[in-house]
Amino acid sequence: MSNDYLFRALMQRNRKVLKALICSLLHLEPAAVTNVTILNPIELGEDIDDKTYILDIKVEINWYLLLNLELQVINERNWPERSLCYLSRTFDSLDHGQDYGEVRPAIQIGLLNFTLFEDSPEFYANYYIMNVKNHRIYSDKFRLSVVDLTQIKLATEEDRAYQIDQWAALFTAATWKELEMLAKANPNIQEAVFTVAKLTQEEKIRQQCEAREDYYHRVVARERLLENTKRQLDRAVAQLDQTTAERDKLLKFIQEHGLSIPEGEN
Repeated sequence: MSNDYLFRALMQRNRKVLKALICSLLHLEPAAVTNVTILNPIELGEDIDDKTYILDIKVEINWYLLLNLELQVINERNWPERSLCYLSRTFDSLDHGQDYGEVRPAIQIGLLNFTLFEDSPEFYANYYIMNVKNHRIYSDKFRLSVVDLTQIKLATEEDRAYQIDQWAALFTAATWKELEMLAKANPNIQEAVFTVAKLTQEEKIRQQCEAREDYYHRVVARERLLENTKRQLDRAVAQLDQTTAERDKLLKFIQEHGLSIPEGEN
């Protein structure tokens, strides 16, 4: 389930599941959400080109609220900047001639399969523009949220009350047995599991999911190669620093004792 193409296919194929997930993440009652529209649908099963390479989902809720939702599997070390770009583009929704007061609220939610800030892990975090002195929120129309799929154990009582932990467990499930257990406890997740089962039987969609898995493996392999190269360079630099320090120490000793350096050895 930690496959961004399968996630995209699930949310686009089953709007009931998409609505249920949105209600959980935004703490909304289902009756309060009368309309959910995906603004950037893709042709499921078609090859992913440059325009659909980033599989974020832009959603309009009740013809007003704008939401950008994405499952991010690999830590590319740029999520804060990337999510800000997504949110800024979504927030800039005014048509020509509209008053700034009419700008619609925009929310960016990232479902991350890694911990964004290692020094302060959190399962579900919400960020606003805020005065650093008195903590006054500048505007509640501009919000960034992060669900850390690797930190379900840190879910609060409120997170569990809105079943966000159950959705996170769905997206990190590794076997059909896990999915079946989750489905028994939550009818919305049961609906999601049924849809996933159908999607994975469609050859074109399965091929796209496999293509994304291949992409993940290539990126991970590249990251490991870069890390190994960096470690080797760090070791080489450390050895060079040590050699330079020993040389400087020797030169200092020679100078202090008035010794001369044999010709050809300096």
